[in-house]
Amino acid sequence: MSDQEKRSSIIQELGVAYWMEIETVMNFISNSINLDGVRAEEIKASLQADVQAELLHAQTLAKRIKTLGGTVPGSASFVSRQSSLQPPKKNTDVVSVIKGVIQAEDSAIAQYNKLIKLCDGFDYVTQDICITALGDEEEHRREFMGFLSEYEE
Repeated sequence: MSDQEKRSSIIQELGVAYWMEIETVMNFISNSINLDGVRAEEIKASLQADVQAELLHAQTLAKRIKTLGGTVPGSASFVSRQSSLQPPKKNTDVVSVIKGVIQAEDSAIAQYNKLIKLCDGFDYVTQDICITALGDEEEHRREFMGFLSEYEE
């Protein structure tokens, strides 16, 4: 693979990660507002706090796409993929939201790992950005795994 093909592939995968972060922001906002009940309060607060982290990831990825010579996509190219993180039919269904967050974090972790491998030995700046984001996603996942274990006891 030529350097240009490699760069193009990195830009494409950064775009995938960018849209994942944007979609997560949308779903975290909706779920942090839609959930009802006493048991939902901690989950809502965590989602609200995580919105800023996910938005920062999206902004960082967008800047990197531009720096590498790509174009940050607009909303017309957005395709929804997070079916498991859609607001539940029942606003008190906290467990489905928790499981949706875990699934979204798993997907983000997989995408960042893919980018880290793709960048290895070629694009250390993008690799570093992805390693940092990976650590954040792993922390978010661990937090929600803890919430899930409380609900499943």
